[in-house]
Amino acid sequence: MLTLLGPVLFGLALLAGPAQAESLYAWTQYVPGGLEARVITREAQCPHARIDKRATPMRIRAERTDAFPVLVCALTIPRGAKALEIAGEALPLPKARADHILVLGDTGCRVTRLINQSCNDPADWPFAAGAKTQAGTAPDVIVHVGDMFYREKPCRPLNEGCANTPNGDNWAAWESDFFAPGKPLLRAAPLILVRGNHEICQRGGKGWSRLLDPYPLVSTSGCLSAGAPFAVDLGGLTLVAMDVSAAVEGSWRENQLARFRAQFESLGKLAPEGPIWLAMHRPIRASAAAALGLMVGPNQLLARASASVMPDRVAAILSGHIHTFQALAFDDLPAQLVSGHSGAELHWTAPDDVKGLVMEGARVVAGTGRSGVHGFVTLTRDGADAEAWRVENRDFSGKRLDLCRMTRRKLSCEPA
Repeated sequence: MLTLLGPVLFGLALLAGPAQAESLYAWTQYVPGGLEARVITREAQCPHARIDKRATPMRIRAERTDAFPVLVCALTIPRGAKALEIAGEALPLPKARADHILVLGDTGCRVTRLINQSCNDPADWPFAAGAKTQAGTAPDVIVHVGDMFYREKPCRPLNEGCANTPNGDNWAAWESDFFAPGKPLLRAAPLILVRGNHEICQRGGKGWSRLLDPYPLVSTSGCLSAGAPFAVDLGGLTLVAMDVSAAVEGSWRENQLARFRAQFESLGKLAPEGPIWLAMHRPIRASAAAALGLMVGPNQLLARASASVMPDRVAAILSGHIHTFQALAFDDLPAQLVSGHSGAELHWTAPDDVKGLVMEGARVVAGTGRSGVHGFVTLTRDGADAEAWRVENRDFSGKRLDLCRMTRRKLSCEPA
């Protein structure tokens, strides 16, 4: 019996055809011009894909390297596709109108020479548990406003909180920081991914460029420079993803000011009609600390670059960078929402009472903040007015902590 079993199994394998390549991680994300599926696999080839039940080959985006011993595959999804399967599993496709938007940011576990966040303690780094809660809100689209990569340096000796965690711009660190804990989000909804300052080339840029950057990987250095803004149609609302990862806080060069001014000027052409939201990692006006007349957080470069050229149709800006939740409204500027509290160590100094604060010449006329609590933000269309939204700040148990109502550039907020 045993002597016959081997040939029988071999014959069945031949009838079944070639083995299917297994995907470690698979998701869909918006890129300039539309939607793309991405896959990370350890196999020698990209997995099989089917669009509307039709076999469609994936292309290789990035080959293996010593630092990234995984294959990255990509596939352009045609507009109007109804179903997508990769390696036999269904992946999310866009809805015609996004009525429920999930916003998170600054999700990684910070390990530097000075700061060792306890990546091994879910109470100190709750992103994995939080990702399950966020996926459970059934979003139509997920916006990550940047800073996925934080494990830059080795954990200090004898520190059990982050013992044995990988570090450096390599696959082991990127998998630990983002892909493994964030896997529920990858299957929940299409992603809009924004580059943070932790994803610049000097930090986690090679991982970002290979794995997540919305632009094609064409680079001899392995790291892409900042991409141009691109627009995503969310149904009666255009969200523009803008790379401000290199927008320094403090001194800058005039060429940088000119570059960002040109990008703000381009928004009207990217979205010729209707309301616009920006998704950009660094907020223009927000506060990590405010005391004795000093303000830490606003970005002078972006404030000057956007002055007088920001289209009136820009109603809101979605950002992270400051590790807190804030919702801020000004007299004649877009509302600023900050969701930078989704995993990294928190900025406990961020003010909760924000009304009356002056940031780069603009006074906060309404809004709220909540420091010291990890969480995420959901935005849900609110009533008959297509430009009215309910903004909810939730902790990682799903409990609502703050509620704001946003219509165009106006906000009204209250504790939950």
